[in-house]
Amino acid sequence: MRTLFISDLHLEAERPDITRAFLRFLDQEAQGCAALYILGDFFEVWIGDDAQAPFQRDIATRLKALSAVGTVIYLMHGNRDFMLGKAFCRQAGATLLADPTVITLAGERTLLTHGDLLCTEDLGYQKMRRLLRNPVSLWLLRHLPLSKRQQLARKLRNQSKNSTQMKAAAIMDVTPSAVTAYLQQYGCTRMIHGHTHRPARHPLTLPNASAERIVLGDWDQHLWYLEAHNDALTLQQQAL
Repeated sequence: MRTLFISDLHLEAERPDITRAFLRFLDQEAQGCAALYILGDFFEVWIGDDAQAPFQRDIATRLKALSAVGTVIYLMHGNRDFMLGKAFCRQAGATLLADPTVITLAGERTLLTHGDLLCTEDLGYQKMRRLLRNPVSLWLLRHLPLSKRQQLARKLRNQSKNSTQMKAAAIMDVTPSAVTAYLQQYGCTRMIHGHTHRPARHPLTLPNASAERIVLGDWDQHLWYLEAHNDALTLQQQAL
């Protein structure tokens, strides 16, 4: 049976081409697969399960249909959609995963993460991440009026764009020592993540074993997914 991994679709109403590509992906690539893992930044922004646009509800309906025919669907928070909650998961027939999560894939312990945790040299981002992901902060955010959440989301997106333009590329990539530390902490020899928008497969060497880091690509000009079939893993790219 096949297992698929995707991340960083950044679905939004302003990019209907990506939404169409994802729905086509569900109809073609995902049909008959055992599991679909969505490792964060599924949506460009998510300000609460009570603020869904029609296209977001349609996405949930289509995921639910895939789940109904036997594909297990897993969702993980990203830095753009960390407020995605249980209500949407129920609509989509999906299970929300902690970040990070360990699975066994092709006989190897594999660490799944969105990837932003690994960018430890971006100190400002990590400080903001800890603040926003605090349970108290999340409770307060979810209970703000919708208009206030929309205003805050716009502000955070603008701040993110401005800070990204000013930061060196290396700061926004993963820190190699953090990758090694997480693999050793969780006893894994493989890591799969997104976030950096730098799809590739990186061989690694741990103190007592060889390992690999697989980076999923973002959906912009192309769609990317990792396909696991039997013991073979293939990073796939298709035009939108």
